Amino acid sequence: MGKPSLPETDVPGGPHVPVLLEEVLTALSPVAGCRVVDGTFGAGGYSRALLAAGAQVVGIDRDPSVAPHVDALKSDYPDRFTFVAGTFSQLDSLAADLGPIDAVVLDIGVSSMQLDQADRGFSFMRDGPLDMRMSRAGTSAADLVNSLDVEDLANLLYAYGEERKSRRIAQFIVAARETAPIATTFELARIIEKAIGRKAGDAHPATRSFQALRIAVNAEFDQLVEGLFAAERLLSEGGRLAVVSFHSLEDRIVKRFFDPDKGGPAASRHLPQVEAAPLRWRRAGKAIKSGAAELARNSRARSAVLRSGIRTADAARPVDYSGLGVPRIGGVA
Repeated sequence: MGKPSLPETDVPGGPHVPVLLEEVLTALSPVAGCRVVDGTFGAGGYSRALLAAGAQVVGIDRDPSVAPHVDALKSDYPDRFTFVAGTFSQLDSLAADLGPIDAVVLDIGVSSMQLDQADRGFSFMRDGPLDMRMSRAGTSAADLVNSLDVEDLANLLYAYGEERKSRRIAQFIVAARETAPIATTFELARIIEKAIGRKAGDAHPATRSFQALRIAVNAEFDQLVEGLFAAERLLSEGGRLAVVSFHSLEDRIVKRFFDPDKGGPAASRHLPQVEAAPLRWRRAGKAIKSGAAELARNSRARSAVLRSGIRTADAARPVDYSGLGVPRIGGVA
């Protein structure tokens, strides 16, 4: 089947066009007449494209600020769009009463819409309160920055952000907060830049630390694992799952979820052979990255990776973190 196309008038609007849009539609095809769960609704880009292609869509999101985008799609597609507030880690229970589901799409991480809102505190490029809570509830980034000791903070930055200078950054943060609590994104970004410096042409020195704090605040790795297994429970044989991730730690989890043998120890010819576990997914193709045209119009697409699979008839597995490579640290609830 060829790649589905959208009329120009139906290309998704809103703050941004979602990354790898055509590739996601292809991975989920055929779309027309199918019921699809968009587990990370955001600004509704994927949902609008799926609706334009003839699907029925169930949108899920925990961020209350998506309401205007939800209202727009309800107005445009009143008979084919449904929204449920919640986290995609519970997508099977949230969609349980909405009829058989044919496909699920997940776009992991923070959205451009959230990054662009200074008051959400996700970006070091905009000054705002050091928040980062997608649901606007619970522990904030400021709470972590101002309460964790040096060791726990350094471990968080290293495990979740792969920040090699995490200990020095943690030491500077703890020293700075002795004068006054760190309350804004610019304050934290300046402290990190002072700690490790900044070279011309390199990414901003706060990039990895902000990523790590956001992941911790929103329990993003746990959400991802629970969401993947929820999709496995929800979809029956032939159901399709497409997942777009934006950094190596997320992509590793998704890759090993689809192909558990990749996460286990290498088999030894000197030991008895273990019978292979039943496959719950058939790969729908290789991992896909953005092409030159998309990269030229959307810098966020640079790190995006799409992986997809097709559900087999074997029973869903219980949630199992082993072999997925999920970072674990102490000191953070």
